[in-house]
Amino acid sequence: MIHPTAIVEPGACLGADCEIMAGAIVTRHCVLGDRVTVHPYAVLGGDPQDLRFDRATESGVRIGSGTTIREYVTINRATKAGGETMVGSGCFLLAASHVGHDSVVGQGVVLANAVQLAGHVSIGDHTFVGGGAEFHQFVRVGESVMVGGMTRAGLDLPPFVMVAERSQVIGLNLVGLKRRGVSREAIRELKAAFRAVYFTPGNIRAVAAAALAGGAGPTFAMPEARRFLEFFAGGTRGFARPRRGGSEAGHE
Repeated sequence: MIHPTAIVEPGACLGADCEIMAGAIVTRHCVLGDRVTVHPYAVLGGDPQDLRFDRATESGVRIGSGTTIREYVTINRATKAGGETMVGSGCFLLAASHVGHDSVVGQGVVLANAVQLAGHVSIGDHTFVGGGAEFHQFVRVGESVMVGGMTRAGLDLPPFVMVAERSQVIGLNLVGLKRRGVSREAIRELKAAFRAVYFTPGNIRAVAAAALAGGAGPTFAMPEARRFLEFFAGGTRGFARPRRGGSEAGHE
């Protein structure tokens, strides 16, 4: 359903049972999956906020099925020809949140009010981001991360952790892990992997690689622990670390 005063430009592709509410704008650069709801005054597929961008560039935005986009959300299209800014299925983008050009938001992600993603940010599946949090360009956020409101993220945030303030890791996101049905054995291994990475002196990439390889320490067989350790092999921005007095356990 397209409500009166909504604008859906020719060339936009909408899946079945989408709802575009009054005042919303969906540009020709957008592909929406089934059952996407776009609330009033959201703008999808606008030009990147990049002074060097050539408006003739053919790039786009792709939104997964079942995603809800609330009032005044903006999702900018990619900067490179053929590129896409992507939001996965089952996401909930609350009012006035922003997804910058070339960003990738995974499945089941919640961006609370006024969350700001700069360009080239990636957010892993099932991550929750609290209101007003801000993310620097090229920051990576792993899966099932809980990001506190007003967090300033200028460093990569590894999977399964809680983060607050200025890229400070508080501990593991145990509540989120349990809600996803992660096994006790996997959680035990994640705690051991967390300790191995953050409580072992040395270069964090090398420490994580050594832990993944086995070395003289514990063996990590569970996929969640291995994904946590593998995260430290990538990225360019450095990694968030525990604040002083932090704990690997998080909150039970």
